[in-house]
Amino acid sequence: QVQLQESGPGLVEPSQALSLTCTVSGGSITANYYAWSWIRQPPGKGLEWMGVIGYDGSTYYNPSLKRRSSISRDTSKTHFSLQLSSVTPEDTAVYYCARGKSDFETWGQAPQGTGSS
Repeated sequence: QVQLQESGPGLVEPSQALSLTCTVSGGSITANYYAWSWIRQPPGKGLEWMGVIGYDGSTYYNPSLKRRSSISRDTSKTHFSLQLSSVTPEDTAVYYCARGKSDFETWGQAPQGTGSS
């Protein structure tokens, strides 16, 4: 059974970059046809899909975040990461990783509450 776990810093200085990692166990991020997403939820607001990396390494981003977002994966095939540049207090949110592109069948077990003070 695949499991995901987020990790990353709690706070980031304004204008700096936020980096988060999702560790995948029980499965490979290159397994055919799976996609892996980052999603966030600001305080008091709904979920916002940020972007996805496919099994083939292709990436797609929420247009509102595309300019500042980058999703990558490592060669071990067990981690994928999010970088969000030029953070502001509006980026304060709980950040989740999940398997899927729109229907998220598995969510991370350690969502990261992070943001910019």
